[in-house]
Amino acid sequence: MTTSTSRALWKGAISFGLVHIPVALHSATSEEGLNFDWLDKRSMDPVGYKRINKKTGKEVDKENIVKGIEYEDGQYVILSQEEISAAYPKTTQTIEIETFVSNGDIPFLYLERPYYVVPINKGTKVYALLREALRKTQRIGVARVVIQTKQHLAVLAPSGPALVLNLLRWGNEIRSWENLNLPAEDAKAAAITEKELKMAEQLINDMSSSWNPEAYRDTFRDEIMKLVHQKAETGDIQSVVQPEQAETPRGGAQILDLTELLQRSLKKGEEKDDHHKDKAAPAGKSAKADADNASTPAGGPHKRRAV
Repeated sequence: MTTSTSRALWKGAISFGLVHIPVALHSATSEEGLNFDWLDKRSMDPVGYKRINKKTGKEVDKENIVKGIEYEDGQYVILSQEEISAAYPKTTQTIEIETFVSNGDIPFLYLERPYYVVPINKGTKVYALLREALRKTQRIGVARVVIQTKQHLAVLAPSGPALVLNLLRWGNEIRSWENLNLPAEDAKAAAITEKELKMAEQLINDMSSSWNPEAYRDTFRDEIMKLVHQKAETGDIQSVVQPEQAETPRGGAQILDLTELLQRSLKKGEEKDDHHKDKAAPAGKSAKADADNASTPAGGPHKRRAV
């Protein structure tokens, strides 16, 4: 496991009920892949990408490029930058938890990218409270978050001393296995005998061990970096000057710690339940509609979606 310190990528708050926990996001992973940069062998200058017309092979000026979505085969709908900007989700600087589900409900297939969630601005106690409550109830929070104008579905889960926000793939991004030629899910239906299953279980038990991530390395990267070090030590190295790039300013919202609102959130939920119990069902409404209204969370129907 890499033990380097990273700066905060995002600042905001975890939000559920009336409670806000001020937090910052730090990347939980580091890219250790190899980047082979393109260089001009004549001058050792960096080589970049050009905007090339795929039909004519000529370079296209930036002002002549528009953005389009393919609606049908070969048919595009052109969208202006103003139309695209208006569709961007509004940045709220909150990890808005919409529901809590069992910690075994979300398949690994949905997990995409993890971030460490770190308390800031005196949010330590309520952060620890949420972490321990999730651990004790064996629940994880399903949330929405906007990072760099892109809306993400995410899951908030305890991991050791930390809360981890793992971005999820949307449901429509997961391909179905229905058209794949897979064996039946039941052992008997898949023609597996009891003897064969026991032998397979024994083999798995014999090969089992404790998880040790340090035991697994990218051998290709190791071999390439070994070659790089050998060449560098013999003086086989070239100087490359990268063009200067302006840094993008970073910022984040400062959100107050509202720990005391936890009690009020619970009280608000109880008052809402009592209100629905006392209220008579309106004439002409179906039983299903009544049940749907009774299950609508505080803040309107947009606050919760079925998982």
